[in-house]
Amino acid sequence: MDSKRNTDLPVSKSIGYWLLIGAFLVLMMIMLGGYTRLSHSGLSMVTWKPVTGFIPPLNQENWIAEFEAYKTSPEYKLRNYNFSLEEFKEIYWPEFLHRLLGRITGIVFIIPFLYFLIRNKLRNPKLKRHLIIIFLLGVLQGFVGWYMVKSGLVDQPAVSHYRLAIHLCLALILYGYLFLVALKILTTENENQSHISDHVKLKSVLSITLVVVILQIIYGAFVAGLKAGLFYPTFPKMGPLWIPHTVTDSIEQEGIMSFFNSPYVVQFVHRWLGILVLLFAGYLFFKSRKTILSDSIRKSIALILLLTLTQVLLGVLTLINLVPVSLGVLHQLCAVLLLTSVLYTIFLTRRSPASSAN
Repeated sequence: MDSKRNTDLPVSKSIGYWLLIGAFLVLMMIMLGGYTRLSHSGLSMVTWKPVTGFIPPLNQENWIAEFEAYKTSPEYKLRNYNFSLEEFKEIYWPEFLHRLLGRITGIVFIIPFLYFLIRNKLRNPKLKRHLIIIFLLGVLQGFVGWYMVKSGLVDQPAVSHYRLAIHLCLALILYGYLFLVALKILTTENENQSHISDHVKLKSVLSITLVVVILQIIYGAFVAGLKAGLFYPTFPKMGPLWIPHTVTDSIEQEGIMSFFNSPYVVQFVHRWLGILVLLFAGYLFFKSRKTILSDSIRKSIALILLLTLTQVLLGVLTLINLVPVSLGVLHQLCAVLLLTSVLYTIFLTRRSPASSAN
């Protein structure tokens, strides 16, 4: 049978490409945000200027003013009190570029939106709802970003790991939403492209895998916020033990809250969630070898396993090398790519009707 356009969202493909570019920019935002966190640059800008903040310091006087503002922060007073102006510039630029990219992403959304609106290409009611949700998520993400930074400008030079996790999760929700809506617009479908036996079970395992991947990413944010990656730089054991006393003692003292506040317990959970993702990815791969699937679904499941193996390897290397910036950023990038591959596979299976193999 001939392929046909996906009728779920019948709009111009140019809108799909626009949203896909938006998803890519959000991905770049996530990567740059990871770099600012790992390079300890995130608290270098102590004010939030939504309108004029796209202009960097243009002369020595501007730089001195920014530096003097930074000197009022707890990070300068408690950690970087011996910083020179040149050292301050090194941590200022990553955070400035992170915020600038956020503004560029907003412009890339608004200007084409106005163009498509004037050209009367936004008449589809479903598309309108999607665009409203995307806009609200983008605005909320900006506010939460500043809300996160503020937590490190009060008493201690460290942002709340809860706010960090919320900031990252919102970015991932925005990224995933843009990606899926773009897919609905850009992809074609064939009613008989796939005959999947045991299709319901496959989709259930994919859904569980998605949940575990999301939990793993959230715990990755907790690890970053609590600097838990600096403890026990060994693998697979934590030091000489599989479960060190610091983990059991924390659980005994703090109870359920230790799973959110203890760096030892958080690292322990993050490790084993990674192994759990690997087990699910392996199960999906071997299940796909025994199930009648379309080539696209089979390849996307193989990609899930490949990215999971890469992610585990990067996680181990990041840990045993005490979280170098380069490996930390690559580890975060691979996590987002893994999430993307799971979302894409779920998208493919939901477009492919289940039927028993004859």
